[in-house]
Amino acid sequence: MNQDSRVADMNEQIKAQIIQNIKSVYDPEIPVNIYDLGLIYDLTVTDTDVKIVMTLTSAFCPSAEELPQEVQAAAEKAVLELNTTRTTSVDVVFDPPWTPERVSEEARLEMGMFDYDQENSRLDPWEE
Repeated sequence: MNQDSRVADMNEQIKAQIIQNIKSVYDPEIPVNIYDLGLIYDLTVTDTDVKIVMTLTSAFCPSAEELPQEVQAAAEKAVLELNTTRTTSVDVVFDPPWTPERVSEEARLEMGMFDYDQENSRLDPWEE
């Protein structure tokens, strides 16, 4: 196995561990972890950095300060757990805005969103 392959392997391990750690971060108002809620837009791991781009369910989210800090801590914990060094950063964006389409299938079932009509973007397909 060459050096590039080992670095790519380590980056994938770091990414998987970060995702696992982020799945322990919950929006206090919604009983679903923020990864399955679809708040993580991008997670990039290089040989020197971890960059996470995330959003919130609303620009007025009462947890707007805490959630990014918790994601940052989850990423840093993963880097430490794997005994490696990477600089971590979390950027919060609101474009594109979060929508319920980003929620994972598992989280939809957990939240009782099984009637969610993705095509028409509403929770109740019988509501006219």
